Amino acid sequence: MKREVDDSNLSKKIVVYVSNSTGGQFASKIIGHFIINDMKFRFIALAFGRIGGHNINLQLPKTSVNNLKKNGYDPELVQLEIQQKLLDGDIIILSGSRSPPPAD
Repeated sequence: MKREVDDSNLSKKIVVYVSNSTGGQFASKIIGHFIINDMKFRFIALAFGRIGGHNINLQLPKTSVNNLKKNGYDPELVQLEIQQKLLDGDIIILSGSRSPPPAD
């Protein structure tokens, strides 16, 4: 029997960490991981800004998607929450992470 998880407080259960970000004036590549119920999952995201507003293209490895499903989470809802946290800046930047220098 598949275990279902209550997604109503999903945002409070997820903590997003950024370990590396590189990019330029219009797009940035973000590498990090998130923790949900003591389970760690990696992600890579492309953040786009300026023209057309802000947007995040988030990619989870297939193993992460399968593990989320196995633990009763809807991977699409989890991805939406992570995207929103990245857009809102509700993240933890790990010390020693690299980021681009400020634009002139």
